[in-house]
Amino acid sequence: MAMTSPKGLLETVGEHVEEHRGGMVVDFVFALAWVTVVTVIFDLLPGGPEWLYYLTLLGGVVAYYGFFASLEAVRAES
Repeated sequence: MAMTSPKGLLETVGEHVEEHRGGMVVDFVFALAWVTVVTVIFDLLPGGPEWLYYLTLLGGVVAYYGFFASLEAVRAES
């Protein structure tokens, strides 16, 4: 397997980021908002089990795909 030179790797990553910049920003903002909301809720309601906190954070993956699937469905109706 041939190794990619660091310059080639950096160029490849740069091209990928340039192509997907908008989507990456949306993904980051959604993740940041989800983690913030979950953390605030669990800070306001102390005493919850730690496993539930992590399970709720993991639920963000399902929420992400559900949210964007519903947006896609609404756009398809228009």
